[in-house]
Amino acid sequence: MKFLIIGSGFQGKACAYDLLKDPGTEKILLADVSRKGLSSVKDWLKSPRVATKVLNASDLAAVRKTAAGFDVTVSCVPYFLNLGLAKTAIEAGTHFIDLGGNTDIVLKELSLHAKAKSRGVTLIPDCGLGPGMINTIAVRAMERLDKTDEVLIRDGGLPQKPAPPLNYMLTFSVHGLINEYVENATALRDFKRVEVPGLSETEVIDLPPPLGRCEAAHASGGLSTMAWTYAGKVRRMDNKLIRFPGHIAFINTMRDLGFFGKKPVDAGGARLAPRALSALLMERHFDRPGDKDLVAIRVTARGWKDGRRAEAVYDMMDFYDEKTGLTAMMRTTGFPAAIIARMLASKAIRRPGAYPVETGVPAEPFLREAAKRGFRLSSRFSFLGGGRKTAMATG
Repeated sequence: MKFLIIGSGFQGKACAYDLLKDPGTEKILLADVSRKGLSSVKDWLKSPRVATKVLNASDLAAVRKTAAGFDVTVSCVPYFLNLGLAKTAIEAGTHFIDLGGNTDIVLKELSLHAKAKSRGVTLIPDCGLGPGMINTIAVRAMERLDKTDEVLIRDGGLPQKPAPPLNYMLTFSVHGLINEYVENATALRDFKRVEVPGLSETEVIDLPPPLGRCEAAHASGGLSTMAWTYAGKVRRMDNKLIRFPGHIAFINTMRDLGFFGKKPVDAGGARLAPRALSALLMERHFDRPGDKDLVAIRVTARGWKDGRRAEAVYDMMDFYDEKTGLTAMMRTTGFPAAIIARMLASKAIRRPGAYPVETGVPAEPFLREAAKRGFRLSSRFSFLGGGRKTAMATG
């Protein structure tokens, strides 16, 4: 199996690390604009099966030439490059996955279905954490029911040791973080797609140790294509991010005061967009080298089983890996992409065309692979209003 990974940052590094665990991986080509970054990751991976290439992801002619001959191309670059890369992968005849990040672009990628199918190529966007693994866990929870009425997806990356005043640490792009906070989120209400404000409808959520009581509010982009896939089929569905108490109210106050505005304003003789300054200051505060993170996921699906109201709940918590130095966010984003890339290269997934992650990735085989990587996913099933309860843990 041969893999091209475009982008050698945190997620590309984690994806390559996981793919190298499989002896069936013959070659990985890491491509990036940064020669220094490529050299650093190659030295860290310490494998003769890894090669590097300086490549600009926006140079699609060069990408097409490079991708030819690889089984799967994995995009670990910013979301705005993914549509061009997806088209190029189809032309090169290589399967393609990415980490998503923008639902509008993902929908455009899915419109390439006929072209991908004609070329015998499978294209699956949204293969990271959220959207990605959280969607697949939701599918598995829904599979436990005969009919699903409600799906609630909650997830978040948090510091193991929160530091005031915001009790948060940066585990991915600060611009992506702000986008999650201030842009509208998509949800299902009464079987219909609706838009809801980011960080709205705050709720209390009690999680296993070491987190305990936290809060959750709507996050832009996390539900992604599920709002289209299950419209008219599931009455209520949404995705909310998890934060320590007080964080959401603080960020909403900043938004209300205009700190995330995109229009430049005059300030002390300088002209700048408030969002740009906020991003700079938030990055300084949230960037905490040496701090260790965790990722928490809870998915709840309610509906009917054997004619009775029932509920399936899945919980997962992953931690910074002391042995490898991989953060929980790197593991829960890069490893799912690697699992899906391997499933495509090994023909465990054989469906030419473009598919959303919730229909393109078989849930049970994916979660079996996730368990092998130490992702401890526990589940419990119960009939509501009394009745028998069952519980299980995988991983």
